[in-house]
Amino acid sequence: MKKVRIAIVGCGGIANQKHMPSLKKFPDRAEMVAFCDIIPERAEKAAREYGIPGAKVYADYKEMLADQTIEFDTVHVCTPNVSHAPITVAAFEAGKNVMCEKPMAHNTEDARKMLEAWKKSGKKFTIGYQNRFRDDTSTLHASCEAGELGEIYFAKAHALRRRAVPTWGVFPNKALQGGGPLIDIGTHALDITLWMMNNYEPVSVSGQVFYKLGRDPKGPEGNVFGPWDPETFQVEDSAFGLIKMKNGATIFLEASWALNVLKSMEASTTLCGTKAGAEIHHGGSFAKDELIYNTVEHNQLMEKIISPAGIVDFFEGGAAAEAVREQDQWLNAILNDTEPMVKPEQAFVVTQILEGIYRSAESGKEFFF
Repeated sequence: MKKVRIAIVGCGGIANQKHMPSLKKFPDRAEMVAFCDIIPERAEKAAREYGIPGAKVYADYKEMLADQTIEFDTVHVCTPNVSHAPITVAAFEAGKNVMCEKPMAHNTEDARKMLEAWKKSGKKFTIGYQNRFRDDTSTLHASCEAGELGEIYFAKAHALRRRAVPTWGVFPNKALQGGGPLIDIGTHALDITLWMMNNYEPVSVSGQVFYKLGRDPKGPEGNVFGPWDPETFQVEDSAFGLIKMKNGATIFLEASWALNVLKSMEASTTLCGTKAGAEIHHGGSFAKDELIYNTVEHNQLMEKIISPAGIVDFFEGGAAAEAVREQDQWLNAILNDTEPMVKPEQAFVVTQILEGIYRSAESGKEFFF
């Protein structure tokens, strides 16, 4: 069987926790042949652990793409947010397929450049929204596709952490990340909510972001990942947005790394339809993922609960089931010329909305698309 030959650009956290261990599950269909990182030692380590014999190492992705001595057809972009666009565009110009980590880009202008380069290339393109591949999300999506909730006209996208600020990498660096929890975990909650609704036509958004606990000297107390430095915390610690869609539907998005709230929920959603409602509970306050439907049967209010076995996310190493499924369908898309589940046009709308919330908060006015 033909194998997909893959180059990894960015050999830090998300590559080691998600992409590379997941790809390693498919030795019959995938092989990692090149590794690039601005810190050469990280690329060398990745090549030793995950690469084929003779895998090549680079410190510059441009040099890697220009190297005629190595063959690969797919690039995985696992770098900080602001570098997604230039690497992705260059990869398409070099004739490669691209899987880019979420979010697609840190602003709409860069995301549009990525879309244009993809359309010119004729190659495959997807964004790393692995939460679509969880058991609870895939089950709820099937319900939505079957019309079991009716018209979904109100939803909430939940991405709330009580005190779980990531203290590694460049997460607090606005210049490299473009933002904080809104663009980091809010993007996942918004993606699955839009996907459930199958509604990608926003009209306007009103947003607010807060810089409260991140810069408070006492803010780091109790943080799950250890203390952060308030002096270098440049991004928001929480953000909220009210999104209005063309058909009148409304979505409330809430995102935080640090917020004085009891329940921690991320990559979760609440859907309200004309026939029924549903909620997904996923995150720090839940030992296992929960999917709860609410409806009326025989003149009685009813709740139906699906509670699959809990899955430990890949922050502790290894690869979660959803990440493996994500790579499975991506490899199939390349080998069998099918569409990946996460379409670039959908990820583009997520980026549009996230930027709209930031711009609304900055101006103090509703932002129109």
